[in-house]
Amino acid sequence: MSTRDPSRRYLNKDPITSSPLYDRALLLHGSKRNEVLILSEVEQYGLDSFADRDYVSIYGMAPREWYRLGIRMLGRTAVECTRDSLGNQIGRDVASIALRMSPTIPVTVIDLFAGSCNTLFWILRHLPNADGFALESDAQVFQLTRRNLAALGQEIKLLCRDYLQLLDDCETPLDRAIVAFVAPPWGRALDEAQGLDLRCTVPPITEVIDQVSRRFAKRKMLFAIQIYDKVDTSSLTQVQAQLDWTEVRVYKINEEGRNHGILLGAKGWTPH
Repeated sequence: MSTRDPSRRYLNKDPITSSPLYDRALLLHGSKRNEVLILSEVEQYGLDSFADRDYVSIYGMAPREWYRLGIRMLGRTAVECTRDSLGNQIGRDVASIALRMSPTIPVTVIDLFAGSCNTLFWILRHLPNADGFALESDAQVFQLTRRNLAALGQEIKLLCRDYLQLLDDCETPLDRAIVAFVAPPWGRALDEAQGLDLRCTVPPITEVIDQVSRRFAKRKMLFAIQIYDKVDTSSLTQVQAQLDWTEVRVYKINEEGRNHGILLGAKGWTPH
């Protein structure tokens, strides 16, 4: 992943075909950012960026399968979404700790920055007795994701509002433990040399943890924070200090040196 000026990179072209390269810069920062991608563009992004036509697999399906069902996504969502291979592993690991937090009482899973909602989809697969709701503050992404979930017949409550409004408005039974999946847009928080700075996401992850912890101060909580395989050390230390227990898990899937993971963190309890 290059750190060159994205305003220049999205003009890059394939030297043989002279067609634009479907890379992170074009879809996240360039002309395709807010466009609904057609199937060939989704697959071309996978080919150009990862040599894998099926790279953007979500909801348990390859692109041609979910596209056939009427599921659509923006250019930026194709880059930022959690793919199935990663979502499945996150869901499994979140569930393994959540069950230790709450073996008998019910769990509510909150996705504060939903995007495609694919991570919540996988977490709920591994926590079938939990209920979940999600927040997406971007109206365009919200409308697409709501239609996508309807096409799947997936009963996830999706709200269109800022995460602070969600915390003010949401009502969950007092006997429920809380799992919070935290994956705000990275924006320019990722630097290839220093890693992902958890204080520079939009909004800062440090701020999100503080706000959620105060909102659910009397509950057992488990945070699952999406990270990169290289994290800015001082920002990681600051986040770990906000929590009672943490564990970092990085998933070596198929992009050596460009892998994602999660920081699991307990608040109000400690896993045994």
